[in-house]
Amino acid sequence: MSEIKKERLITEEIFPNAMNGMFMLLLNIALMLGSVLLFIFSMVSLHGALQIITAIISCLYFSIVGPILFAGLKVLKPNEALVLTLFGKYYGTLKGEGFYFVNPFVTAVNPATNAATTAAFSVEASTDKKNPDMSIKVRSKKISLKTMTLNNEKQKINDLLGNPITIGIVVVWRVVNTAKAVFNVDNYTEYLSIQCDSALRNIVRLYPYDTFGDDNEKTLRGSSLEIANKLKEEIQEKVEIAGLEIIEARITHLAYAPEIAAAMLQRQQAAAIIDARQMIVEGAVGMVEMALDKLSEHNVVELDEERKAAMVSNLLVVLCGNKDAQPIVNSGSLY
Repeated sequence: MSEIKKERLITEEIFPNAMNGMFMLLLNIALMLGSVLLFIFSMVSLHGALQIITAIISCLYFSIVGPILFAGLKVLKPNEALVLTLFGKYYGTLKGEGFYFVNPFVTAVNPATNAATTAAFSVEASTDKKNPDMSIKVRSKKISLKTMTLNNEKQKINDLLGNPITIGIVVVWRVVNTAKAVFNVDNYTEYLSIQCDSALRNIVRLYPYDTFGDDNEKTLRGSSLEIANKLKEEIQEKVEIAGLEIIEARITHLAYAPEIAAAMLQRQQAAAIIDARQMIVEGAVGMVEMALDKLSEHNVVELDEERKAAMVSNLLVVLCGNKDAQPIVNSGSLY
């Protein structure tokens, strides 16, 4: 079964033999003008069967052969390509800017253009009801080889912990194998969009949005560069069959879903407050320890354990309090 599948897939591009388009254009115009002169000459100077044969040949070339040859002229701009078929068979891919002449019976194929044209016509039919003379937007059959950007809609996905999040990505891509893009998939732009959504869901489900303090675990919020690289690799693996190259994949939007956003915000605030309090307490304990060591080292005052405990309590209240402490001066004896 796998062998049959491989045979049906096109893997390599074919480059057809193309002549100089300007030379063929001038030559065809000259031959058509010559056929007109030949027809006039046959009517004036020739007689009998030779006149009839010459007149028929000149008319056939001027009315049929010449116009058909014009169909073989193709113009390509930089970073454009034409995938050509001859009576249903892959004929080749025309690449490179210039003016070319190929077999006039070949047909350019681009399935993405057909879908875009159908969509454009549907939009016109639904919005322009007052104008009965609607026209279909006919787009070029040329395939762009330029670097393009795909910005899919935001998706709601559950992360590793089951929390629903909304996430959006942007993918930078280009066509590198036109034969694969045209013949191996139905529409390579839609195929890329679907594969991006699938890969995004697979990657997001492997990581939590945030761990609230555990810096060793990779998260969607903290390890965006590594996750983007994994996302790029997975999309590239899926679209290889379509002849596409993924240049870059980046997360453009990341947030909790609206239904849990308020609760998760409170959780983040609580975690931040706990971290801040922990830092304050650690600093206060260090300052109290330093104060007691300095007093004891310089013999400023001798305190028993009860007085030390009172001093420690007062210092911690002053250092860890939310508001500034109001000092009370004792003018009497310490004891």
